[in-house]
Amino acid sequence: MKLLTRYNRVNLITIITILSITGFAYYQSISWVLIRQSDKDLKDEEMEIVEYIGYNHHLPQTFESKYQQIIFTKVAPGSVKRQFVDTVYFKKWDINNPKREKYHREGEYDPGRGLITDVTVGNVYYKVLIIQSTAETEDLIRIIFSITVGVVLLLVIALIVTNRLILNKLWQPFYTIITELQNFTISDNKKISQLKTSIDEFRDMNRVVTDMTEKAKTDYKTLKSFTENASHELLTPIAVINSKLDSLIQTDNFNEVQSKLLNDLYSGVSRLNRLNQSLLLLVKIENGLLKDQQKIDLRELIEEMLMQFEEIFQAKELQVDTDMGDKQIIASTYLVEILLSNLITNAIRHNYEGGKISIRLSNEKLEIKNTGGPDALQSEKIFTRFHKSSGSEGSGLGLTISRQICENFNFSLTYHFDQPYHVFTVGFPGGPQAI
Repeated sequence: MKLLTRYNRVNLITIITILSITGFAYYQSISWVLIRQSDKDLKDEEMEIVEYIGYNHHLPQTFESKYQQIIFTKVAPGSVKRQFVDTVYFKKWDINNPKREKYHREGEYDPGRGLITDVTVGNVYYKVLIIQSTAETEDLIRIIFSITVGVVLLLVIALIVTNRLILNKLWQPFYTIITELQNFTISDNKKISQLKTSIDEFRDMNRVVTDMTEKAKTDYKTLKSFTENASHELLTPIAVINSKLDSLIQTDNFNEVQSKLLNDLYSGVSRLNRLNQSLLLLVKIENGLLKDQQKIDLRELIEEMLMQFEEIFQAKELQVDTDMGDKQIIASTYLVEILLSNLITNAIRHNYEGGKISIRLSNEKLEIKNTGGPDALQSEKIFTRFHKSSGSEGSGLGLTISRQICENFNFSLTYHFDQPYHVFTVGFPGGPQAI
C-alpha cells in the first residue's frame, strides 16, 4: 500500500470517527435544548392555568389547538405526581383539510411532550395533562442534522480532494528520487540529479542519496581497478611458476611422494590461473571491452558445443535431450560461447551419474535444466561472486560471468527449481538483440 493511500485512509477514518461522535453529541445537545424549551413552555402554560383558576375559581375552557392539548380529569386527592413525560399528541384534521371528510373525526398521532400536574377547584381535585406537539421540533432537529451532515460530507470530500491534489504535488520529489534510484547503475557515470524543492526533508534526502551513490561509484571503481590490476599482476608470477614447474619436472626422476607434491602444485597453479582468467574476463565484460558483435545462429552454436562435451556426457552416462528451434541473435560469439559453456558445464558438474540434461531453445528463451541435488538452490545467492556449493571445484565466478554476459546484451538469466530439475533460463527480449 502506498504511503499516500495509507495516510488518506487513516485521515478519513479519523475524520469520520470524530465527526460521528461530535455529530451524535451535537444532535443530543440540540434535542436537549429544544426539549428544555418545550418544558419551559409547558411550565408557562401550567402557570397560566393556575392563575386563571385562582382568579375565576373554575377550570378554563379548553379548545382544540394545532400544537397543544389540555385535558382535565377528576382524580383522588394526592394521587398525581408532577412530572414531564414523552408522549404522543393526537392531531385532528383541520376543518379545511380535504382528508377530514374521508376520515371524519379521525386524526393522526404526532410525537409530543407532556406535563402532568394537578389543580384544585373548590373541593374537586383534578389531574391536568398538558401536551405539546414536538413534530415541528423534531422536524427542526432533522433539518439542522441534515444540514450538519451535508456540511460534514462536503468537508470530507473537500479534504480528500485537497489531500490528493496537494499531497501528490508535495510528494513528487520523493517519487523523483525513487525513479532516479531505480535507474541508477553503479557502472554508469550519470549522477543523481539535484531536486528543486522547498521541502527541507526532501532536500536532505536528495543530498544523502547523491552522496551515497557517489561513494558507491567511487568504491566500485576502486574495487574494479584493484581487481583488474591484481589480475594483470598475477599473470607474470603464475607464468613463472608454471615455467619453473615444467623445468623442475624435466630435471630428474622423482619418487612417488615428490610426484604427488608436484601434481598438487600443478593443480593449485592451474586453479589459480583459471580464477585469474575469470577475473580478467569479468573485468573486460564490465568495462565493455568486448564489443565485437555479429549475427549468431544460436541453434548451430549449441549443437557444436554439445559435440565438444560428448565424451564427458558418455563418461558420466548423462542422457541429453534437446528440442531446439531456429534462433538468431546479435552478440559477441566469444561471450556467447562462454555463456553456453558455463551453463552446460554447470549442468554436468552438479549432476549425478546416469542423470539427465534437457535443452530447449525457442524464439523467447533458452532453457537448460539438469537433475541434481534434491533441494533448490538459493536463487538470490547463486549469481553472486565466489558463491559455490560445498564440494564444488569451480571458482564461484561462472554464474556471475554468465549473468554479466546476459546483462550486456539485454538478456535475462534466471533460476528456478522444478522437481527434479534445476532450471536455468536465458530470456531473449523483443528488442534489437533478438531477430
